[in-house]
Amino acid sequence: MGNVPTTVKHCLSYKQIIEDYPWLRSWLQEEKIISDHDYPEFVKIVEVGPRDGLQNEKEIVPTRVKIQLIDMLSTTGLSVIEATSFVSSKWVPQMADHTDVLQGIQRVPHVRYPVLTPNMKGFQDAVAAGATEVAVFGSASETFSRKNINCSIAESMLRFEEVIRTARDRQIPVRGYVSCALGCPHERHVEPSKVAEVAKKLYEMGCYEISLGDTIGVGTPGSMFKMLQTVMKDVPVNALAVHCHDTYGQALPNILTALQLQSC
Repeated sequence: MGNVPTTVKHCLSYKQIIEDYPWLRSWLQEEKIISDHDYPEFVKIVEVGPRDGLQNEKEIVPTRVKIQLIDMLSTTGLSVIEATSFVSSKWVPQMADHTDVLQGIQRVPHVRYPVLTPNMKGFQDAVAAGATEVAVFGSASETFSRKNINCSIAESMLRFEEVIRTARDRQIPVRGYVSCALGCPHERHVEPSKVAEVAKKLYEMGCYEISLGDTIGVGTPGSMFKMLQTVMKDVPVNALAVHCHDTYGQALPNILTALQLQSC
């Protein structure tokens, strides 16, 4: 797992997860996903706490506290820390200080600090603030897309295409997010084929990596397995990541399933 802290290695330990969830071993072996030693030797962790973790807080977190958090995370051995989001303060007031945060952190060599950019305005503001990597975020759910970023999935792809093309011209890497990969708060079930369709479009546009998000935490090892199997037909496995919420205590088993599929 590289130079990540011992506590993180413990959390993502195959043996530890099997001990915590003994039913998982038999299920994974029945599905022929794993053998006892069949899992990756290295895991890249993208820390999104300063953005995803803080954007839903009811009270505004002071800028200096955000900067301190990111600076502390930079000393842990993480290689990627998502710093902030260049979205409208009207929609996400917690991220209104994005420029001050990005310019205030102490950047550590070999640590990347991507930021979210939903459109060209956000991208331009991010670059002006010193961003060297950005991310776009779409959805596999039509309803969630309209409620979250105020446009259809098709419209969002047009926005992202412009951002990704401009970023490519400036040699700025772009990461892609697909929300509701395992369920939607409005539509409930989301077909794996829809997730694959959105992920494929983002990858073909130029996103170097696609993060598949269990936005409401309803995923299980079974649904994670089926979704990833479908997406892997259209997007190379080394260009995929997962973003798991622990709403129902399934984040670690879901991560384990993803890791085992990655090593197949």
